[in-house]
Amino acid sequence: MSLNALGLAEAAAGIRDGRLSSAELVGDCLARIDAVDRDVEAWTFLDRDHAMRQAEAADDRRKQGKPTGPLHGVPVGIKDIFDTGDLPTEFGSKLWAGRTPRRDAAAVARLRAAGAVILGKTVTTEYAYFNPGKTRNPHDRDHTPGGSSSGSAAAVAALMVPGAIGSQTNGSVIRPAAFCGVVGFKPTHGLIPRSGALLLSRALDHVGVFARSVGDAALLAQVLAGFDEEDPDTRPLACPPFVETAASEPPLPPRFAFVRTPAWKHAEKATAEAFAELVESLGDRVSEVEIGQSFDRAIDMHRTIMEAEMAHNLQRDFEQGGASMSDVLRALIERGRGVLAIDYMRALAGSAPLNAALDGVFDEYDAILTPAAPGPAPRGLDSTGSPAFCSLWTYLGTPAVTLPLLQAESGLPIGVQLIGRRGNDARLLRTANWLVRTIGKRGRRGAVTSRTGARRAKTGSSR
Repeated sequence: MSLNALGLAEAAAGIRDGRLSSAELVGDCLARIDAVDRDVEAWTFLDRDHAMRQAEAADDRRKQGKPTGPLHGVPVGIKDIFDTGDLPTEFGSKLWAGRTPRRDAAAVARLRAAGAVILGKTVTTEYAYFNPGKTRNPHDRDHTPGGSSSGSAAAVAALMVPGAIGSQTNGSVIRPAAFCGVVGFKPTHGLIPRSGALLLSRALDHVGVFARSVGDAALLAQVLAGFDEEDPDTRPLACPPFVETAASEPPLPPRFAFVRTPAWKHAEKATAEAFAELVESLGDRVSEVEIGQSFDRAIDMHRTIMEAEMAHNLQRDFEQGGASMSDVLRALIERGRGVLAIDYMRALAGSAPLNAALDGVFDEYDAILTPAAPGPAPRGLDSTGSPAFCSLWTYLGTPAVTLPLLQAESGLPIGVQLIGRRGNDARLLRTANWLVRTIGKRGRRGAVTSRTGARRAKTGSSR
């Protein structure tokens, strides 16, 4: 197996044990980028010499017997909304072309402290909103990779880098991960600090991760999580042992609540039938649950907050350079400037009672089971697809993970999204790992094809 196909944990263990070097791993990743990124275009900034210098420094440190971190010498991709003191950060906007920050964002600093090599900056949509960047889906270049963390998802899926970070204000981690066929994890709101990243909405912005396995997503989350005095939504709590918990066997087989959510009307036929098949295959481990009409307005309340806060936070750029913005972004800002204060405050206050209403579900079930997107990645590059199946969970700040367990007849992935109770991130990852192992074992006895052509992936992973 080529080194670039190694996962984060496996690569870190190999470097730590001396079975491979960081320079060899980074070199293979760069070679892979040279071979495939002409078609995928996942990177917005990549300095090969700088990446190799980081790798060589990591190897020298290990040879000298100095302490090493859990990601020592392992390359990671950074969405181009996170400040990097040694690389440009341009927010996917012409207005910020050539901007080089003075210091790293908190998430980037924690990756460096863990020993990671910052391989480069991955493509984001304009201001992490809907206007697409240049990236294409690595499974089929005529289809969108999703957004806004387009480059991070595509780079991990195309074996260019074993892990990457992104952000989600609506569906910007879960949706591209689902479309590209990788694991995407959006943690509880405030678990990972956002200081030094583009601020769109304090109430909705999350830092998320991309990897090829649940264990690797847990490793990234463990490195990144924790209190940061510059992010007022983080809390000074002990970080849960994500890696250990995710790898452990649940004391009892998990139970899943299959929830259609108010977005179900957007589900494509292939998704609806594939999920019916998945639910059937899980048998008594899953029950269909109605969450009630009180959730019907959650997507509208999410939109109210997002538009109002983005209009406020992007006000200077809009007033000074609005002509350089896309039509879709200008329209959002203009709508946000018209949001009434009473509607905004009502939307902010609406999430707490809905989270309380979910407590009854999580008292009985380990996770909510629902699609990650209406279907596989849509054809065309003018849109990043609908975030309808993500908006509710972003609004509520609950942890969410998408798993590449289903596949359309076209070969494009269909993501299975699991939702956990706020603060129960490690338990959610353990449940996700159980589901991957369970579906994978069944899949190895033969993929099951639905009447519409959707099928379970044979291995429970994208590759």
